[in-house]
Amino acid sequence: MSGAQRCYLGLDSSTQSLSAILIGVTGGRAEVLWQDVMPFDQAFPEFGTVHGVLPSADPLVRVSSPAMWVEALEQMLGRVAGCGADLSRLCAISGCAQQHGSVYLGSDGTFTRSVSPIWMDSSTRDECAEITATVGGAAVLAQRTGSRAYERFAGPQIRKFYKADPQAYAGTARIHLVSSFLASHLLGAEAPLDPGDASGMNLMDLATNEWWLLAVEATAPGLGPKLPRIVPSASVIGTLAPRWQSTYGLPPARIVAWTGDNSSSLVGTGLVTDGHVVVSLGTSDTIAGIMRESRVDPGGIGHVFGAPTGDFMGITVFKNGSLARERVRDAYGLDWAGFSQCLRSTPAGNLGRIMFPWFDPEITPDVPVPGVRRVGLEPDDVPGNVRAVVEAQMMAMANHSRWMGVAVRRIHATGGAAANRDVLQVMANVFNADVYQFPVGNSACLGSALRAWHADAAASSDPVPWPDVVRDLAAPLVASRVTPQEAAVATYADLRTRYAEAEGRLRRAL
Repeated sequence: MSGAQRCYLGLDSSTQSLSAILIGVTGGRAEVLWQDVMPFDQAFPEFGTVHGVLPSADPLVRVSSPAMWVEALEQMLGRVAGCGADLSRLCAISGCAQQHGSVYLGSDGTFTRSVSPIWMDSSTRDECAEITATVGGAAVLAQRTGSRAYERFAGPQIRKFYKADPQAYAGTARIHLVSSFLASHLLGAEAPLDPGDASGMNLMDLATNEWWLLAVEATAPGLGPKLPRIVPSASVIGTLAPRWQSTYGLPPARIVAWTGDNSSSLVGTGLVTDGHVVVSLGTSDTIAGIMRESRVDPGGIGHVFGAPTGDFMGITVFKNGSLARERVRDAYGLDWAGFSQCLRSTPAGNLGRIMFPWFDPEITPDVPVPGVRRVGLEPDDVPGNVRAVVEAQMMAMANHSRWMGVAVRRIHATGGAAANRDVLQVMANVFNADVYQFPVGNSACLGSALRAWHADAAASSDPVPWPDVVRDLAAPLVASRVTPQEAAVATYADLRTRYAEAEGRLRRAL
């Protein structure tokens, strides 16, 4: 196929949807050939999810259906087969998935647990404490695994399952993350994990990219053999299983190890070197950047994960992201145009009126009791509440990402809300940094396709440097730059301090 176009498929199983992007590469130049998205709620109403999550009376419990993810993958591959591209040129497939979600299978491949706890779950506080105590404390756990024990991480979730249903746990032969679970379906065999996703379990030793035996034993008995092996992110782990070839006429494309959506977004936004950050405004809001060396947050807020480049990724995650913005929008009967108009009609700093939009238990900072808190802000002030939710999210992100040690002067913005330039203007002003948009909105899915190209080229003894891989599709739009406004920057410099002080008082009162 030398000289001809080579095609690469990227998949992204996020909280709310499954996305696909097919790219073509000719002479080292890449272009998007086709893309599609399948929202879970609309495509699979029979599973009963709301925003991709099964309803629960307990606000701390957040689970989804792994059977739904399988059905979505099946249907999406059918859409790929009918997309009109010359799929005989499909060389490799990779993917990513929402981090931390775990899937439990018996030796026959059936589910030993019908639901999968996902990253929004906050129900494992006791298990976090138990694991932490066994390994020697939060500082030890963070230094070895990149994070203190977090309720949503797969390790504490596995321990909770073992304690709640020891018989079902004993009958579990394999515990996958969502990424390796779906990769296994493409392979028709057990797929491994990559360090980017495995590091979101409180179980992997960052220094060795292997399971840390002490943490594994502290989590549940006999856990080690149930976990997938860990391989480098650029590993080719097999080829597309024969059943996909016979059913959809697809070629035996290479399957590249899947990763977590946050890791994949680094590639999809061109962050393959250090020096700037990516902010993802999705179901959760995140801020992340490349680290050449592991630097763990001493305050226990941020995380260090593996990066697809072989480096490390520093990341801080905020649970109340797009769903919080949507809650405010819907509460006042607005559409997104009306939401933006409220931002434009209110001054930077919101006249000192502050919201803490903890609609769900918050990850950063640690807020176990959900509830919106307001300071100097009336609930019936529509434009004030709209500005307050966006300012709160940006100030929290700026304050709680200082541990990364990055002097933020340039932000690559992605995720659904990154299309809203009024939101990005608040971001630019709070951070005092230029903000850029991207031509392809789903950075995690694009990152999967680019990772497939990078790994396939290396496996074909024709390696392509990372900067060349991201050059065409993951470079920000120069014309999209949103610049900070001097007066607003000064306003937020003061308000961020007041916000942090008020946050501390509210948390101490919980």
